[in-house]
Order: sequence, then C-alpha cells, then structure tokens
Amino acid sequence: VQLQASGGGLVQAGGSLRLSCAVSRRTFMWYSMGWFRQAPGKEREFVASISRDTGRTNYADSVQGRFTISKDKRLKMVRLQMNSLKPEDTAVYFCAAGSTGMNPEEYQSWGQGTQVTVSS
Repeated sequence: VQLQASGGGLVQAGGSLRLSCAVSRRTFMWYSMGWFRQAPGKEREFVASISRDTGRTNYADSVQGRFTISKDKRLKMVRLQMNSLKPEDTAVYFCAAGSTGMNPEEYQSWGQGTQVTVSS
C-alpha cells in the first residue's frame, strides 16, 4: 500500500488549502482512509476519515465545519479541503489507510506527510 500526500504549504489565517493523497486503485477500492496531523512536540492526532464503502465521514471536533474529506474516484485520490485555517492547524499532515477510527494504531499504512503552516 503506497500513499503519497501533497498540497501542503504556507497560508495566512483564514485561508484555505487542499491536501491530496494519491493511492493505488486497490487501496482506493478496499481501504477506508484517514487524515492525521502532528505538530512539533505533540502526538499524532486524528483529523478526518472516510469509509471505503458507505462514504461516511468523521471529523475531529477541532476541524468540524472547516475541513472536508472526500474521494476523487477518477484520479484515485483522497482529498482534505481545509478552510478557515487557524495557526493551531499548523502541523505535518499524514494520510493513512485501513480504518475510519481515531486511533492511529488502527491504520495499516501511512504516507510521508506534508507540512501545513498557518501564519497569524
């Protein structure tokens, strides 16, 4: 299972970014997907997930209403649209495959991470 995250960058508070995670066709068809983030000195935390079969989504309270996770069937990508970004959203963001849960240990495979920096 190979995951390739991209789309991070530097943005001002209130701005938007869209992260993408490219996956293989098999991964896209058979695995639920999630996004996590990790800020310096902090543990990796759940951001959002999407079920492989129902498409049901789940969000951390801190991003609910601002972030949207989705699947692009044509390109075999999982997206994370991030709006109304805040400085506290600054972190390395990782995509992961294998679950819809909030515990990182439930996921089987991880991408390499992409840095998101939100300036105040």
